[in-house]
Amino acid sequence: MHHSSALYLAQDDSVINFDVAGLVDQFWANTVDGLSQGSIYALVALGYTLVYGVLKLINFAHSEVFIYGAYATWFTFYGLGFRPGPTPELAVFELIGFLLLALLAAVLVSGATAVVLERVAYRPLRNRGAPRLVFLITAIGASFVLQQLIFIWRGGNPEQAIRLLRPEPVFEVFGVAITNITIIIVLASILLFFIADTFVNRTRFGRGIRAVAQDPDTATLMGVNKERVIMLTFLIGGLLAGAAALFYMMKIPQGASYQGGFLLGLKAFTAAVLGGIGNLRGALLGGLLLGLMENYGQSLFGGEWRDVVAFVLLIVILMFRPTGILGESLGKARV
Repeated sequence: MHHSSALYLAQDDSVINFDVAGLVDQFWANTVDGLSQGSIYALVALGYTLVYGVLKLINFAHSEVFIYGAYATWFTFYGLGFRPGPTPELAVFELIGFLLLALLAAVLVSGATAVVLERVAYRPLRNRGAPRLVFLITAIGASFVLQQLIFIWRGGNPEQAIRLLRPEPVFEVFGVAITNITIIIVLASILLFFIADTFVNRTRFGRGIRAVAQDPDTATLMGVNKERVIMLTFLIGGLLAGAAALFYMMKIPQGASYQGGFLLGLKAFTAAVLGGIGNLRGALLGGLLLGLMENYGQSLFGGEWRDVVAFVLLIVILMFRPTGILGESLGKARV
């Protein structure tokens, strides 16, 4: 077979699509969508990064902490009287009030889930001085337990979409309509990131987190309550995952599913590693970058390659820069 026809054959058989024209055509639309998706990854990635920075533990159950927040959002909407179907007509103040209530429910549920997870699954292991591998296996086990609890309670089907806010264009950039939902997700995510970053780098509690990340034994000798710091770290990660869950449900209203956190959690972990796990600013950079690369890859190779692009990017980064783009862990962060 003549090599020049290989691309056409591949396109016809949907093996791999190499659509440069499509990528150029959709570049700005993909950029906007990638930034909003990446903002959600970044918020979830912050939880992975904080826990890894302090405990050197990859908390694989963090994806379920996130999805519990998504269920809290759905049930808040349901409890407020909204049902699957057409988007209700709401006044601006009503809408803001309902979204803030959903945000509060999501952060409380995710925060509580993270703290209970730490207390029940990880603290007993720490008290016994268990090896690293045991923590990792426990994290994976806890992830499945949390998943199955939802499955037993709600079954395997995703909850039907309840949408409070209809996506409507606010303005255009390079011919791409920027919707109200995209603006809320990106701006709120960046605001929350700056609050978390300021908390860790500027407050007394944040100094405790950085001290335990750098040298737990010396921090304890200096009067830092290590257990309280660890619980606080899990709590902050949980609160941020809860906020991410609300944004996720605004973007993908049918997102509450018992397995819904699994792939997103893996991608958020990928984002954390990409930016430099243990580095807060790395989590933001990694999340945004991953969101963009996924969308560009989807246009270039076809929609079914979206997830492949994310993980190939991770492998490439780990091959050439194992510490991630920004490197450096939380303990070495600027004081």
